[in-house]
Amino acid sequence: MKKVFNFGLLAVTSSFCLASLAADEFTPPRTEWGQPDLQGVWNFSSNVPMERPERFGDREFMTVEEVEELRARLAARDAASDQAVPQSEGGPGGYNDFWVESAGITDQIRTSHIVYPTNGRLPARVEGVDIAFGGLGPDVPGDRPVRFVVGGIAKDGPEDRGLSERCIVGFNSGPPFVPSLYNNNVQIFQNKNTAVILTEMIHDARVVQIGDRPPLDENIGLWTGDSRGYYDGDTLVVETRNFNGLTQSYSVFGDSGDKLLTEKFYRINPYTVNYEWTLEDPSTFTDKITAIVPMTKVGGQLYEYACHEGNYGMQNILRGERIAEKMAEESGAH
Repeated sequence: MKKVFNFGLLAVTSSFCLASLAADEFTPPRTEWGQPDLQGVWNFSSNVPMERPERFGDREFMTVEEVEELRARLAARDAASDQAVPQSEGGPGGYNDFWVESAGITDQIRTSHIVYPTNGRLPARVEGVDIAFGGLGPDVPGDRPVRFVVGGIAKDGPEDRGLSERCIVGFNSGPPFVPSLYNNNVQIFQNKNTAVILTEMIHDARVVQIGDRPPLDENIGLWTGDSRGYYDGDTLVVETRNFNGLTQSYSVFGDSGDKLLTEKFYRINPYTVNYEWTLEDPSTFTDKITAIVPMTKVGGQLYEYACHEGNYGMQNILRGERIAEKMAEESGAH
């Protein structure tokens, strides 16, 4: 599901008159079981960086003047977005910015999504922790298993490619959710004993058991972990353990073997859910990380992201590499 890039969304909030709706005046709706009603499709697009630029120090929000300057800069970039991404040696590049969706819908612009550490930046890493950069550029050095989501280390087989290219884990769906270029949508379903968090990217449904349920054996690891939840007043709290260690802990660092993720979902007005997450991983980071990402109500449906139905990208990557090898062999024979 790809959507048109529209920086004008930054100003939409005023049409909802959300600025006049103070948080203490809003009473979240309830489900028939008395739980805070978080159901619906929510968009977590954002042009706010995860890490805070150092010039902001410990300040969490931009000033009015900084917001206006940001909007002007982004509008100028939007106007030029019909230009194709330049070709690069060794790869065809990506398609143009027409498809990019990274405008958050709010008038209160954060300087970063990370709020702890208080400088809005990732904490120091544990000495010797693995660092692996993927990306849309050339393949990077590395060994199997590939833990990053985009790019690869070679093209000998699908095991050399990133997790999203293999339709295993979406590049923005985590958990935790991280705003990315597009497909930043999630749908929440609730009933008495479960909450289902369905991400658009790779179309993964995470079923969260609510209440006192025995945890999985610690030796059972899952790609998106084992999630258990409870309600704390107006907040859905989800604690996820038992990650399988085959993904990175966060960003380009470590692995997920010792990761504990705590997510909080709470409505702050009729159109916005604050998504707050805290990651604790003593094998990768020397301190915890907490981020807040606003999610905005979407008046539409979430369509299936059928990644595995004819994964032509993977087939053509491997086919192209075999042709390149054959051409190199024939060239050497002459």
